[in-house]
Amino acid sequence: MQTRKLKIRDLTLRDGQQSLFATRMNQACIDRLLPLYEDAGFYIMEVWGGAVPDSVMRYLDESPWDRLRIISKAMKGKSLLSALSRGRNLFGYVPYPDTVLEGFYKEAIKNGLNVMRIFDALNDLDNVKESIRMINELGGIPDGAVCYTVDPKDEVNEKPKGFLSKLFGKKAEAPEKIFTDEYFVEKARAMEAYGAKIITLKDMAGLVNPARVASIMPKLKNALTVPVDFHTHCTPGYGLASSLMAILHGVDILDTNIWYFGGGSAAPAIELIYVFCQKLGVEVEANMEAVGRIRKELKNVRMELKAFDLGKKFPNDFDPLTDKLPAEIDALFDKAIAEAKANNEEALLDACHAIEDYFGFPKPNLLVKDAEVPGGMYSNMVAQLKALQAEDLLDDAMRLIPKVRRDAGLVPLVTPTSQIVGSQAVSVALDRKKGNPDYSNPSNQFISLVKGEYGHTPVPVTAEFREKITGSPVEKAYDVTKYKKPENPTLDDMGGVKLAKNDEEYLLLELLPSVANTFLRKRRSEEWEKASEANKPKQEAVKEEAKVEEPITGPTLVAPMGGRIIAVNFKAGDKVKKGDTILTYEAMKMENDVQAEHDATIKRIFVKPDEVVGTEAVLVEFE
Repeated sequence: MQTRKLKIRDLTLRDGQQSLFATRMNQACIDRLLPLYEDAGFYIMEVWGGAVPDSVMRYLDESPWDRLRIISKAMKGKSLLSALSRGRNLFGYVPYPDTVLEGFYKEAIKNGLNVMRIFDALNDLDNVKESIRMINELGGIPDGAVCYTVDPKDEVNEKPKGFLSKLFGKKAEAPEKIFTDEYFVEKARAMEAYGAKIITLKDMAGLVNPARVASIMPKLKNALTVPVDFHTHCTPGYGLASSLMAILHGVDILDTNIWYFGGGSAAPAIELIYVFCQKLGVEVEANMEAVGRIRKELKNVRMELKAFDLGKKFPNDFDPLTDKLPAEIDALFDKAIAEAKANNEEALLDACHAIEDYFGFPKPNLLVKDAEVPGGMYSNMVAQLKALQAEDLLDDAMRLIPKVRRDAGLVPLVTPTSQIVGSQAVSVALDRKKGNPDYSNPSNQFISLVKGEYGHTPVPVTAEFREKITGSPVEKAYDVTKYKKPENPTLDDMGGVKLAKNDEEYLLLELLPSVANTFLRKRRSEEWEKASEANKPKQEAVKEEAKVEEPITGPTLVAPMGGRIIAVNFKAGDKVKKGDTILTYEAMKMENDVQAEHDATIKRIFVKPDEVVGTEAVLVEFE
C-alpha cells in the first residue's frame, strides 16, 4: 500500500512573521535564513504579497521587488514561491483596473514568483476571475482561496413589554445562515472552473473548528479535481486540532510555520504536525533535518524582533527527530487522533490545548475568538494603537468589530476588509470616548466599502446605513474607467529625474501611492546626494532667525486621530466652502479626509505632506 503524502506550504517568511511580528522581519534576517531553506523541500514557500509590499517600504525602507528577487535567486527553483494577492485589490486597499493587475502579475512572475494565491475579501467571484485568467496566461499557478468566515452571533433582543405585546408580538425568526458548507463549496467550484490549479480554504481568523472541518473538507474533496490546501491560525484555539482533522479528511497541502514562528496568532508549527503524521503513517514532504537548522536560526531572529513580539514567551525547544516525548505527552497525541477520528470535538480540543500548553505555545485568545478576527489583524491593531499611544482602546475596539462588520454587510475579515473594519472600530471607540456619535469619522476606504466599490457584500448593506455613511442609499460599484494613473513627477531639485525610474517602481506608485511616494523620494534623494557629493561645494550653514509663532486666535480643525499627512489641498488665504476636503491624512493605513465644517477663509495651515501628527493636533486655523 502506497504511503499517503502531505505537501507543506511554509508560511514562516510571510504570513508567520506578519501574524506574530507585524511584518517587521528585515532583509538581513531573511538573508541568513535562505541558505538553510534551500534543502528544506517545502512544496511551496509563501514569501511575498499580503502586507509585505506595504510594510517593507513603510517600516523597513526596503524594496519589495528586491526581496522577491533575492529569495528567488537563493532558492534556485527548489520550492515553489508564492504570494498572497487580494484579487482586484492586489496588495493595496482599493480596487484596481485590469491593466494594473496584469502589470503586477507579469512583473512578479518575471522576478521569480510561481504561485499566486488569489482571494477576494468579500468572496465576490467577479473580483477574482480575471486574476486567475491572467496568472494562467502569464505562466504562473493560480491558487483560488475561498475566505472562511462565520455567521454573526445572534443579537439579544429585549423581551416584549406589556400584556398586548406578549399576546400579539411576533416571535423573532432565526436569521438565515449565510456561510454554509454549500456556500464555500460553490465558491471553490467556481474558482476551479475559472482555471484555479489549487483551491485553498483560507481560514484567516482561525474560526473553523474541527467539527466544521470534518464536515466541509470531504465536500471540497468530492467537488474538486485540483489539490485542496488548508490555511488556518491558532489564535482562538482551533488551529492545531482543525489541521489534524483536515489531514484525516484528505487535505492535500497544509499551511504551517516553523516552531518559533508557529502557534499563537499564526498557523500551527510543522513540528507538531510532523508528530501527528508519524503516528498516522502520513509522510510529510519536507526535510525535517533542514527544518531543524532553520529552527535554530529562527530563534535568534525572533529575539531580534522582540519589540514587535506579541507573545514574548518563546515555546520550549523541541526537535521531533531527536527529542523523546514524555509518555503522558505522547499519549496526548494518540488521544487527539482518537478523538478526531470519533469527531469528539471537545475532547480533541482539550488534548491539543494540553499539547500546546506543554510546549509553551500561547493559550487560546478568547477576546479574539469572541470578536471573530484574524491574528494578523489583531497584531496590526496592536502595533498601530501602540504607535498612536492609544493602547487603552484595544479592548473597546475589539468588542466593536462584530458591530462594524454587520453594519458593513457581514464582510469576511481578511485584508483589506479586516484593516478597514479594524481601523473603523478604533475610530468608533474614539467617537464613544469623546462622546461623539458612532461613525463620526468614517475612513475613505470604509465609505468605499459601504458604497459598493469593493464589490457585493455577502449580505446587502441597508439603504439607511449606506446613506448615513456615503450620503446616498444607492449601491455604486467601482468604475474602472475613472481610474487615474498616479503622477510620476520630475524631481527638479534632484537633477530632473523621475520619481519612479522604471516600470516596477511605477507599479509601486500605482499600488501604494502614499507609501511608495515617500519610499521612492528617499531613493532618489540618496542617489542624487551620492552622485553630487564629489562636486558639491562646501557651504556655510545659513543661520535663520528664530521665528516667533503667532498665537492661535481663530477657529480650528484638529486631527480626530493621529496619523501622517498625505495631501494638503488649500493654502493660507483660500476660501473654502462647507464640505470641501482641506487635507487628507492616513491613520492605521486608512485615508481620512478633513473637511471644512462651514464656509470660511483659511488663515494658516500648520502641516505639510509626510508630516506625522498626533490625535487632536491643530491642522488648520480659520480667520
